[in-house]
Amino acid sequence: MSASEHQEQVALFKWAEYGVGRWPALELLYAIPNGGMRPSKERTNKRGRTVRYSVEAQKLRAEGVKSGVPDICLPVPRGPYHGLYIELKTRRGRPSEAQRQWIAALRRHGYRAEVCRGWEAARAVIEDYLGTEGGAVPLAAPDRPITYPAPRPERLGERQAKRMPL
Repeated sequence: MSASEHQEQVALFKWAEYGVGRWPALELLYAIPNGGMRPSKERTNKRGRTVRYSVEAQKLRAEGVKSGVPDICLPVPRGPYHGLYIELKTRRGRPSEAQRQWIAALRRHGYRAEVCRGWEAARAVIEDYLGTEGGAVPLAAPDRPITYPAPRPERLGERQAKRMPL
């Protein structure tokens, strides 16, 4: 009997809990909740329109949840990549067309994005991404605050640029 996507993802995050000692960046690994998009029974609303999604799905859509976004994100840059996205599937699962489009778009924008069949495959991708020797860069040095570059005036709107001290 094969594991469900839920079971695979739970196993991956259990592994990540134990891997934080070796790779501190795993503290930032998180899941993207797209599961509420499952359709409920089709029905008609007060205006006569066909409603195909559950109330939860409608709320998530209004909040910006989008079909096809990968399941897992590690927002830590490594090498040429801005971060890592993983679409986790069961061992026999296949990505949807929307998922394939998201993965292609993320890759075009400098992210590593992978489809992994099973939590072990996802673990291997994460280990490869972070480096197998365990010499991962700490998230922030404890004695130095994280600093962000000041916005460049040419990227701001005209009103914002006038208010910005140079």
